[in-house]
Amino acid sequence: GGFIGVDIFFVISGYLITSIILKELFLYGSFSFKNFYQRRIRRILPVLLFVILATLPIGWKFLMPNDLIDFSKSILYSLGFSSNFYFHITGQEYAVWGLENPFLHTWSLSVEEQYYILFPIILLLAFKFFKKYLPYILIFGLIVSLGIAEYSSRNYPSASFYFLHTRMWELLAGSLLAFFEIKNGHRAKVNSFNLILPLIGLFLIGHSFIFYNNEMFHPSFYTLSPIFGVCLIIWFSNKNEIVTKMLSSKLFVSIGLISYSLYLWHYPIFVFASKFNLSEGSIFKKLFIALSILILSIFSYYLIEKPFRAKKIKFKKIFIILLLKFLLIVTFCIYVLNLKYHSFLTKYAEEHSKFELNYNYKNFSDKKNILIVGNSYADDLLELFYNNEKLNEEYYFYTALADENLSNYQINCLLNFLEKKKLICDKNSFSYFEKQYGKSHYIIFAERFKYGETYSNPDFDKVLQYLQKDNKRFIVFLDDLRGADILDIYIHRKGDLPDQDNLNKLEKKFFQKVIDWRKKDLEKVKRKFLKNNIKFITRSELYCDFQNKKCPLIHNNDKLYLDYGHLTKNGAEYFSKKGHKIIEELLTN
Repeated sequence: GGFIGVDIFFVISGYLITSIILKELFLYGSFSFKNFYQRRIRRILPVLLFVILATLPIGWKFLMPNDLIDFSKSILYSLGFSSNFYFHITGQEYAVWGLENPFLHTWSLSVEEQYYILFPIILLLAFKFFKKYLPYILIFGLIVSLGIAEYSSRNYPSASFYFLHTRMWELLAGSLLAFFEIKNGHRAKVNSFNLILPLIGLFLIGHSFIFYNNEMFHPSFYTLSPIFGVCLIIWFSNKNEIVTKMLSSKLFVSIGLISYSLYLWHYPIFVFASKFNLSEGSIFKKLFIALSILILSIFSYYLIEKPFRAKKIKFKKIFIILLLKFLLIVTFCIYVLNLKYHSFLTKYAEEHSKFELNYNYKNFSDKKNILIVGNSYADDLLELFYNNEKLNEEYYFYTALADENLSNYQINCLLNFLEKKKLICDKNSFSYFEKQYGKSHYIIFAERFKYGETYSNPDFDKVLQYLQKDNKRFIVFLDDLRGADILDIYIHRKGDLPDQDNLNKLEKKFFQKVIDWRKKDLEKVKRKFLKNNIKFITRSELYCDFQNKKCPLIHNNDKLYLDYGHLTKNGAEYFSKKGHKIIEELLTN
């Protein structure tokens, strides 16, 4: 539940910003947008640009080409305070993608900046024309935003997580506290009962950290608990009660001072540490990473944040420095996006595009029709089956092309079709299922499997109930392949394909990653399927050599994988022949 920290921050931010604006309005009857935005620029941009500049050489040196492109795009969107839109559009779900993109955390900064742009204007207009009704407007906005968040989290989870309209109620909770404090001239009266309320608030926050997880609907009514907890602490804080004393201690105040730098540094360092396997194993490694983040945050606070926020430096000078940094970062990102990367990447991406263009997904034949449901891994499986002549004599394989290739999307879409609803399903996918489902003799589920989110999804269980009711035969193609980009990393760093000795080492290391993953997360899913007589096969059974304890990466001097797990044309041809008997046995039994 650590992600709840962002929601807590939104409440505090709403409280602080509204206090700043309303104090000016109540005291002077006007509000200076110029001073407001200058303060925000001094506060936010200097250290943000510094952290981005510091990560560019590391990204250039160590990130794979595809990752580097994503890295550069996310930076450009972060500079435009719209990275939340980018991560949603590209399907980078926060809980699913984990430590993949060094600037995935900037989605919350983008939400914050969007709030800074819109809210002062709305608040000023409301104060000028509807001053009498201002608290009711804030309450109305809170209720509407909370209602949208509850609905959206259940039906459009990614948009709900990333966008301002579902987070606005958290900011408005802080705004209401600020309004009543300024209007009444004080917070809550001090009495013995009120002294325990901050403790209750702390308990609500602590409870959410411990018991909330990434499978809950969020933000939603569930999020009310920690938000209410923050409000209790803000409103009932008093120098005589224990929570205020604790939060006012030198340690917590010091952490508060460097908190923005901590926020900016922690995620890039976590991501790079994860990519370089620096965070695995010894507890001392993790302590070293934590200490590094702390030292960097103290450094950037005293040398970047504090000087730029001081009014001694004229804003004109700050603007010129920031503009130069901004242009340098943008130039780097544009250069990356225009580079002609390794020919093998371009070649393989084009190969798959050609296959997709030439394959007739809508055709049905007199053979046994096999419908493959999933995301880009379903497309991979289709190409693999297509390259097996024997299988094609007896079966016709096809899939539903979705407007979105997100995890769970097709399963949720199929459920929509089976329940005769169009809540999540785009028109094309719904239409394909209408044509395909009835003609299918067999259904295969193929998705990227991460953190157990796909096949522990309640919607998947509902889909299986419908299939059993309709007497549909089905197989689950479990993704347990991890680390196929180990070859790309080698090529990226060495500049060439590995010799036979190094290739053997890479293939054995790849195999070990697969085994570790199977032990870690796959076993519980397999037990569930065996218990319920659900037929399944793992990708490793088809793609790896368990006898020699290795997973092939190259065949005929050509790559088998495009990236972390998708197949090249060579890979589809190679594995279609290698796994023919396994697939045929599954389909015929």
